[in-house]
Amino acid sequence: MPDASVSPSSAPFHVLITGGSSGIGAALALQYARPGTHLTLWGRNAARLGDVAAQVIRKGASAEILSLDLCRTDDALAALRKTDDTHPIDLLILGAGLGDIRPEGALTETAEQVRDISLVNFTTPATLATEMASRMAIRKAGRIALIGSVAAFHDLPIATAYSGSKAGLARFSTALHAAMTPHHVSVTLISPGYVDTPMSQRLEGARPFLVSTRRAARMIARAIGQGRAHFLFPWPFAVARFLEMIVPRAIVHRLLRTAEVRQRPAR
Repeated sequence: MPDASVSPSSAPFHVLITGGSSGIGAALALQYARPGTHLTLWGRNAARLGDVAAQVIRKGASAEILSLDLCRTDDALAALRKTDDTHPIDLLILGAGLGDIRPEGALTETAEQVRDISLVNFTTPATLATEMASRMAIRKAGRIALIGSVAAFHDLPIATAYSGSKAGLARFSTALHAAMTPHHVSVTLISPGYVDTPMSQRLEGARPFLVSTRRAARMIARAIGQGRAHFLFPWPFAVARFLEMIVPRAIVHRLLRTAEVRQRPAR
């Protein structure tokens, strides 16, 4: 787990963001970057993390980066404990995720896809959130945000592991919110639709109601600040969720099976 300190940690408000090298995570880092804030950014790509950290520092914040693989849950947990012991975390944003779909021509995702997606999208963030919730509850203060997806509310035949892992994360998040409210720890589930990230850019075809990462970061930060239990955006996906709840499931599944979605390889 190579560790690189980019700027000294002296700011009182500490934000840790997983998936901070690109997409929503990077946009949130820039959203929170200001004098008086320290950003700890985790991601798989050290070079991109360094670029984001440099932008954060130019905005007056301090920053440090850590490159690690969230499939290695124990390593991530050890890193979280070390970071919080050194500089207590005020806001934990669990934004890292994998979004692979079923390979073209296959009947299912591969077993390896299901394993990795489950680890990165559910097991590791749930583990980190639990550890941080326990620590924040003792301090009687803190905020945790988990970046899920509107896919959590739909049975996606081409992305069973993705929709399933996000569904698990959604229920975990709202349950943790219920558990932590009496202890003055805020837990917010974020369920975005299409956001213009490298993950969604891999998809071939329409991305309805696409939201820029900058706009998404502004809305997410507002929801976290308000202490909302759940924030789903943009609003048409809330309508889609309601419609799927009232339409017979067999009909919904028939429609979902007709969807043709392809995905370009990750860079």
